[in-house]
Amino acid sequence: MKTDEFRKYGHELIDWLADYRETLEDYSVMSETQPGDIRNMLPSTPPKDSETMNQVIVDLKRIIMPGVTHWNHPSFFAYFPSNAGLTSVLADIVSTGLGVQGMNWQTSPAATELEETVLDWLRQMVGLPSNFVGALQDTASTATLVALLSARERCTNHSQNRGGLQAETMPLVVYASQESHSSIEKAALLAGFGRENLRLIETDEKQALYLDALQLAIEADLAAGKKPCALVAAIGTTNTTACDPLQGMAELAQQYGLWLHVDAAMAGNAMILPECRWMWAGIEASDSLLFNPHKWLGVAFDCTAYYVRDSQHLIRVMSTNPSYLQTEVDGQIKNFRDWGIQLGRRFRALKLWFLIREQGVSGLQNRLRRDLANARWLALQIDATPNWERVAPVDLQTVCVRHIPDKSWNQTQMNAHNLAWIEKINKSGKAYLTPSLLKGKRIARISIGAETTESVHVELLWKLMQQVTES
Repeated sequence: MKTDEFRKYGHELIDWLADYRETLEDYSVMSETQPGDIRNMLPSTPPKDSETMNQVIVDLKRIIMPGVTHWNHPSFFAYFPSNAGLTSVLADIVSTGLGVQGMNWQTSPAATELEETVLDWLRQMVGLPSNFVGALQDTASTATLVALLSARERCTNHSQNRGGLQAETMPLVVYASQESHSSIEKAALLAGFGRENLRLIETDEKQALYLDALQLAIEADLAAGKKPCALVAAIGTTNTTACDPLQGMAELAQQYGLWLHVDAAMAGNAMILPECRWMWAGIEASDSLLFNPHKWLGVAFDCTAYYVRDSQHLIRVMSTNPSYLQTEVDGQIKNFRDWGIQLGRRFRALKLWFLIREQGVSGLQNRLRRDLANARWLALQIDATPNWERVAPVDLQTVCVRHIPDKSWNQTQMNAHNLAWIEKINKSGKAYLTPSLLKGKRIARISIGAETTESVHVELLWKLMQQVTES
């Protein structure tokens, strides 16, 4: 494609995306396609000859769009906010258009130095101490794996440089709550700990980890000849946004020599609000932590902020230094290829830079406070209405609820009823919720936080919930 064609079709697609964002409410929130519908409209073999961009754009609208679930829709209340602020979208276009490969400083000095700067901005915004240093990862899953690899190597005095875990005489153990994200389990398995050495600790009535149960598990492993290695605290669990008791976990981590990692994937964004920082009181004692600006904050996917207290340890675990990557300035700068798994790195910092500058800290704070207020309003309606039960505290923007039409029903009947009304809403196209299970109870997770979601959309959802359960 030549630059004149790029200009022409680029303008056309930008206009199309702008029209799409302006008409989001006209779409069914959840895609209505059935399995195989999209694939059946696509040819089974690649085109032999070139096609025009006009043809491609026609098929984008005809084939692809019907299979899109609209995460930025104002009535998207499923999973978690995954806002792609238009400022951030423009930054993504610039990043992709520049084609920057940011594996080390010399390959694009701006990529490295902007990342250093915006990660420090973000550190200040969420109130982290100055001894935390950050790097951008693609997702929380990758950052969690980096954390557990770092924990493994500290616990074994860098066994990777000898015989690895296979040469260790004591099995290493990882601890997290039963409500921790599945990425914790996946990272523990990929890092070589083994499923038998992952302890998922029971939770209390607020779905937070029991400290006493954690300490008992640690003592039991020590007695069995195992070596406690890493502890993962969830600040804002996926199911209910519960917060584990971080200060108590930090004390146990120090007592037993555990690496303390904090998974604050979505909730970490709320820490730009000083009134929310009680949720991770004790964060200064963590060895590593992560949160996702590509969730609630508004950065287009993907963009995970990963912070550590000991960057030299991270570099020692992750570094590779082949001759073809060495430069004469290596001793003066950061090479972010040594701060994570990936050698090749996108220019993600542009998305944060654009967004923070265009919104300002106060603008971002105002939007998050709006979402918190909307969640509290919905929680109040549920609490005041017969036959509805809120099943978890609403400290953030997620409201967990179930409908109880008849208290004589058993759990199976109640679960079937709640799944039915959630699916009815989702299939209506008017809103999208996530059904989940909380200690055996079928619940609806209502995650409020799309950039376009205003109080009127939450009010409409509440009316819809009552309508579908009364019919």
